[in-house]
Amino acid sequence: MTAAAASVLLVEDELPIRRFLRPAIDAAGWRLIEADTGQRGMLEASQVRPDVIILDLGLPDIDGIEVVRRMREWSAVPIIILSARGQENDKIAALDAGADDYVQKPFGVAELIARIRVALRHAAARVQPSADMTIVAGDIAIDLVRRTVTRSGASVHLTPLEYKLLTTLARNAGLVMTHRQLLREVWGAGHAEDSTYLRMFVRQLRQKLEDNPTQPKHLITEVGVGYRLVVER
Repeated sequence: MTAAAASVLLVEDELPIRRFLRPAIDAAGWRLIEADTGQRGMLEASQVRPDVIILDLGLPDIDGIEVVRRMREWSAVPIIILSARGQENDKIAALDAGADDYVQKPFGVAELIARIRVALRHAAARVQPSADMTIVAGDIAIDLVRRTVTRSGASVHLTPLEYKLLTTLARNAGLVMTHRQLLREVWGAGHAEDSTYLRMFVRQLRQKLEDNPTQPKHLITEVGVGYRLVVER
């Protein structure tokens, strides 16, 4: 699967939004499949096997978060939430249910297209892992094979937990990871609510990796939700 040949399933009950997105998705060279209900969306997903799903939460038949949960029972397809719900708990619930990203309405079409490209690259890396598993974010290079981190070519010493946190973000580069997801993956299920640990370690990573730790360009906070590692596009 290449980004140019990708299929995009849009599950959205508002016809004006579907009409608005059609030319942008077509211009990107992707094939668009549309569904106006959750049930129809899940049926299309099972039959067409799209490369990425854009999903509204406020569907007329099934709540979008429930659609995500059901999809995750059998599919790892990237799911980007597109919703007017802006509350932090809605974002966290969707991401914890298995969504990969969250774009709030009203939205910029250029941003959504960029998020789709990130999701497609992420999915392609899972399916076809490269022998050169180096993730680059500005002057930061994370070599997942050699287990090294460099900044402007110089080695950066990280503690085991700092390295585990950074590589967890790196393996999901460009995508939002919630506080709970990161805590479970790095510290284990017993620490899923210990957000103080997470803030402290993110702060330490920024001190070691960012030019200006107080205005980070790569280790980005999604306020009230989690963190995202921004890499080169």
